Amino acid sequence: TRYNAFIEPLHVRVEGDIARVRMLPRHEHSNMRGHVHGGALLGFMDVALFAASRGFGVLGAGGAVTLDLSAQFIGGGMIDVAMEARIELLRETGRMLFLRGLVVQDDVPTIASFTGTLRKSTPPPA
Repeated sequence: TRYNAFIEPLHVRVEGDIARVRMLPRHEHSNMRGHVHGGALLGFMDVALFAASRGFGVLGAGGAVTLDLSAQFIGGGMIDVAMEARIELLRETGRMLFLRGLVVQDDVPTIASFTGTLRKSTPPPA
């Protein structure tokens, strides 16, 4: 989508119960301190929930919407260093996906933790 272009390219890899969604923060993602801006982190978390759900095979082309995204900022993310969201699917119901994750960078303590709820879109009538 148009917004995703701000964060892309994204790389997704599923390892067991964890989806690893990776991006490379650039200058346009920075705040005045030279760290990754909190808004860019929130946007990455949101997009990563969808990328992980597709990686897990629980979300198809029909799409979904974010009902809830809760984040705890723990440390500053560095620019030009790959950043990864490690996400697990806690539960899937008929219409809902409940997920949680951590945002990390190599050699950096945890940058943020987050939880999110996605609601799957209603399939179009046949």
